Parts: sequence; structure tokens; C-alpha cells
Amino acid sequence: MIKIFIISLLFFQGSLLDSSNTALNFDIILHNKVVGSLESTQIKKDSITYYKSSTNIKTRLIKDILVNYKYDVEFNDKFLKKADVHIMVNKKPHAKTLTQWTDAHYQISKNEDNEKTLKNPITFSTIQLYFNEPINISSCYSEQDGSFNTIVSMGNNTYKKVNSKGKENMYYYKNGILKKATIDGGLISFEMIARE
Repeated sequence: MIKIFIISLLFFQGSLLDSSNTALNFDIILHNKVVGSLESTQIKKDSITYYKSSTNIKTRLIKDILVNYKYDVEFNDKFLKKADVHIMVNKKPHAKTLTQWTDAHYQISKNEDNEKTLKNPITFSTIQLYFNEPINISSCYSEQDGSFNTIVSMGNNTYKKVNSKGKENMYYYKNGILKKATIDGGLISFEMIARE
């Protein structure tokens, strides 16, 4: 019995050594006021990287509004394997986008309807902007709307991301770490400021 326990403990420790975790926290700022938070994690285990992100915003426009964005993204050997995005508004489903690699292509569905397929591998997506400065990267896949966005280096570790509808987000990095972003979230435009 002790032998099994020791073997299990060694296996568990070995599996911990093969993985690394990064957690990021941002305040969501609207009109100079904190109205929410973004929490995102990156877990690397062997050749697979898992990203999770949850954004909660509570503010008042004409009436009280509660918005929640949830991202669940998986990369395998630097290629996107799956991205699942759910957006809730006032605790009701607003939008759902699923991108999944099947056979030799990606199947993209929005709100349960199959929208399109993509054959080219996806190597960089929006959620990775939280964890990696996009040096020498000119486009990224938007898990939220199932399209590719353009990334433009503005100099001074600042990047502009332009989506398929022409909306622009700005990302500001220091020593390769995201410190601030201005986001046009469709429903709400806001700033993200990294917590120290």
C-alpha cells in the first residue's frame, strides 16, 4: 500500500513539473470608474496549452446592464484545437461561438448554427494577446466572431487590432507583458488595466 502511495506521489509531482500556469487579472474601467474585472489563465501541459478567460462588467447605460464574456480555448502544438465563447447579457444568452478542429478543417458555429469552415491552421488568437506581445504577428483569429483580425505595430510596444467590422482595440505592453488595453467590446467600450 505504501509503495502504491509513493508511486502515485512521484507520478503526481512529475505531472506538476511538466506543466506551468500563468494567471492575469485586469480591472475594467468605464468613464474612469472600475465596473468589472477580467481574469485569465494559461495552463501549459506538455504540448497542450489551455486558456480560460472570464470578464464580468456591471454598469448602467440607460438601465442596469450585466455582461459576462467566457472564453475556453485550447491549443495543441501551437495550433488552435478548440475555442468556445459564451456571452451573457443580464444573465441571458447573448451569443455563442464555437470553433473546433475536425478532420482537416475548422468548423465554426454561431449560436448553434454551422456558419463556415476554415482549412488553414490557426496559430494565434485574440486570447493570446493577454499573455504574449504580438511581435512579428500581423493577424489573429477572433474566437468571439470567428474571423481574422489585423494586428498593426504602432511602435513603443503598442499594437492596434482591427476586427472584420473595422472596430479598433489598442494593446500596450511593457517588457512583453500586457499592461493596458482599450477594447471596443461591441456592447460596451472599456479600458483594461493590469492589476499589479
